[in-house]
Amino acid sequence: MSGLRHVGLSLGRVEHWHDGLGEYARRLVGELAARSAELREQLAIELHVHLPARWHGLFGDGVRYLSTHTTQRLLHLRATRFAIWHRLHQHIRLRPPAGTGQRVETVHDLNFLYTKQGAKRERYRRRLRARLRGCARVVVISQHVRGELLRELGELEMPVQVIHNGATDLSTLARAPVALPDDAPFLLHISRMAPSKNIDALLGLAAAWPEQRLVLAGSSSPYTRHVREQVAQRALANVTLALDIDDAQKAWLYARCSGFLFPSLTEGFGLPPLEAMHFGKPVFLSRLTSLPEVGGEAACYFDDFDATAMRQTVQIGLTRHAAERRAALATAQAHRFSWSRCADEHLALYRQLLPPLR
Repeated sequence: MSGLRHVGLSLGRVEHWHDGLGEYARRLVGELAARSAELREQLAIELHVHLPARWHGLFGDGVRYLSTHTTQRLLHLRATRFAIWHRLHQHIRLRPPAGTGQRVETVHDLNFLYTKQGAKRERYRRRLRARLRGCARVVVISQHVRGELLRELGELEMPVQVIHNGATDLSTLARAPVALPDDAPFLLHISRMAPSKNIDALLGLAAAWPEQRLVLAGSSSPYTRHVREQVAQRALANVTLALDIDDAQKAWLYARCSGFLFPSLTEGFGLPPLEAMHFGKPVFLSRLTSLPEVGGEAACYFDDFDATAMRQTVQIGLTRHAAERRAALATAQAHRFSWSRCADEHLALYRQLLPPLR
């Protein structure tokens, strides 16, 4: 078809898919790629996926693939002229191709507000403002992030649009067991297990509740080594680490857990709680940042992170979940957030920004 309008989806130099950014990119691009034939034939949209060569082919043969290179931080040249170039998160340091028509940027969080201080925080704020300058649209993944962005950067020259993430329903997947010490009931946490996920609070809970098993799952990193050392030093025999698990293993853990714990300190959205809700599980969240927006009335909330108070919150929540048959409320909340709906809203945005067909 002549007159194709080219849309670039930049995932940057993605190294793995085990964290929230990886999950977002994989699911959103996968949903868009599944519609590539329809987009080409009905809307004259050609999708190009920009990511390292080792991942080319991941999204099928209906899209085109563009390789990343370090030099693209300075200058990015392509023969194709892109009507839209969408950087899928704010940590991508590669430039859009020269000659791009409209730029879109997704901002997932402003976590530097919580992890940086003084001049360093101001430097991050300036960098984000510079990144967004000249964008046709900024996408944020929650109302919470939108509020922080406008508060920290002031009124922006472009619209800021909320498009909530989807949440993957793993409940219908085939399940692969994870090796655990025994068949004892367990509470589950899944994340990339960074300090911001408040793992210290979970270890404190484990110490105060030695008869309750906790499973902490995530990807291997220097911080998980720290967690392992803390478990050993504190002799927490009731804590098990399950690292680098795949979706089938996640599904097994979600299906078997008694409840899901997510006392995170900073979240732009929060995918794992919704994944657990797809299984009808009771979910326990912090009240901080975006999590009440995601969990709604279906979740229970920690008012503080004192171990005794957390234990009480979990025990009351587990009893209430069973007595009031709240599993349906949890699954209904999870179904509010789908990747299909997320893709629909992104395509509506692209159609607003695309030039008219000739």
